[in-house]
Amino acid sequence: MDEFTEEGVSRRKFLQAVGGIALGSAALELLPTSAHAEPPKAETLVKTLFESLTPKQRETLCMPWEHPKRSMVGANWAIVKPTIGEIFTADQQKMVEGVLRGVTSEEWFPRVLQQMKDDGGGLDAYHVALFGDPKSKSGKFEWVLTGRHVTLRADGHSNANAAFGGPIFYGHAPKDTEDPSHPGNVYWQQAQQANAVFQALDGKQRGAALLEKAPSEDQIKLQGKSGEFAGIAIGELSKDQKKLVQKTMQSLLAPYRPSDASDAMAAIAANGGLDKIHLAFYKQEDLGGDGVWDIWRLEGPALVWHFRGAPHVHTWVNIAKDAKMADGHT
Repeated sequence: MDEFTEEGVSRRKFLQAVGGIALGSAALELLPTSAHAEPPKAETLVKTLFESLTPKQRETLCMPWEHPKRSMVGANWAIVKPTIGEIFTADQQKMVEGVLRGVTSEEWFPRVLQQMKDDGGGLDAYHVALFGDPKSKSGKFEWVLTGRHVTLRADGHSNANAAFGGPIFYGHAPKDTEDPSHPGNVYWQQAQQANAVFQALDGKQRGAALLEKAPSEDQIKLQGKSGEFAGIAIGELSKDQKKLVQKTMQSLLAPYRPSDASDAMAAIAANGGLDKIHLAFYKQEDLGGDGVWDIWRLEGPALVWHFRGAPHVHTWVNIAKDAKMADGHT
């Protein structure tokens, strides 16, 4: 019987869902290696994964759309107890890997896998839950991946207000307390780009941008247009300085698929654009005392992007079109 389970989808249907990969001995080599190969659409694989679940798997992994866990975010948490390796078949694990490939950019997919290998032992040691039902009348559903230094989502715009489907988290710790240059940390380049903005500021601007103590890293509730934001407003920067901020945003969004990056920028535009965002750097926990600020934060009416690089990288992200409708709890 060529099926995952008695109630599962056929292997042929599974292969069709991931792009018509040929049957045969290589049938489960689902992840394209060619630089020109198109990854399967993440949400298509999520739906196929949902259809493949046994009743027992559904009992453990599936929750209603309204469940509070759907919008939770954390630095190191199990959204359900069993790991990917414990609860999914080999075929289903390939689907999970395909979803992850689908929500990350081609350049960053191997880096994200490396991060999970370094921090948690590999993708199969992480956790996945599914919310809602793609076959329901509303059609709302969301796939959530969690574990050490990961909270990541795929929702097919079911949550139309939120970029990335809701708050996300990423981080990396090649070792728990890193050296000031953060060797091997896949995300440190983002801090280097942000610090290039700081280096381009004049003395008065640095005085506005550089603060003593950062807010709690998980303080990501959106303040809305009436909020008070620390640091220097991007709108006050020169044209050349703004270009460096744009490069920083490109670096921050580079790990994700283009559609999610576009959604994030559209949400920023809906709230006045980058000019309404503030950038703050923090003196605390400056590893090595080198003036390359390990902790910095972008915040505006409907965006928080908090990067903490000491003792290793933790990053909390919350972006929405309407702050009043946004999730933002840990």
